[in-house]
Amino acid sequence: MDRAYLDFERLYRLKQALAFFIIRPRKDFAFRRLGSHPVDQKTGLRCDQTIRLKSFYQAKSYPEPLRRIRYRDADTHKSLTFLTNNFLLATLLITQLYKCRWQVELFFKWVKQHLRIKKFYGLSPNAVKTQIWIAISVYILLAIVRKQLRLELNLYPMSQILSLSLFEKVPLLQAFSHIGSTNEIDESCNQLELFDL
Repeated sequence: MDRAYLDFERLYRLKQALAFFIIRPRKDFAFRRLGSHPVDQKTGLRCDQTIRLKSFYQAKSYPEPLRRIRYRDADTHKSLTFLTNNFLLATLLITQLYKCRWQVELFFKWVKQHLRIKKFYGLSPNAVKTQIWIAISVYILLAIVRKQLRLELNLYPMSQILSLSLFEKVPLLQAFSHIGSTNEIDESCNQLELFDL
């Protein structure tokens, strides 16, 4: 989870439900180190520590030890810190799992930008999954049409054209061929210009 979900009472409920979490702490995070474990710094790992929360209210909300992992990402050169309640998984695997979570976030960002899902028509898991699958299917069909017709258009203008000509019987190539041409206004027309009076 991202920092916005850092609520130790909620995290403790997850632990009691036998689930594990990986979350990034805030910068003002206060803790007491109980011990350290060796790490291979060539992999980008900086430390693997067992800690306890120091703040009274945080320690009351989450009374058990946590695992604190620091990692330096070779691609972005950012130093990242993770908290988890999982002491069994390898340290590097914890960082990779968090990176996978980020891929899920990027996927949903992509869904919002490219599939144009403004709102969900149903809120049940089945309704949400169905709507996402339909949007992905449409996106893939557009990509196939674009590749087979060797079009230079982006997929979004293609979807706009198809939504406007949905009930017209026009060959696809013909529908997409008009997008590149612009109707230039004849210079000799009798139109006055607003600022050259």
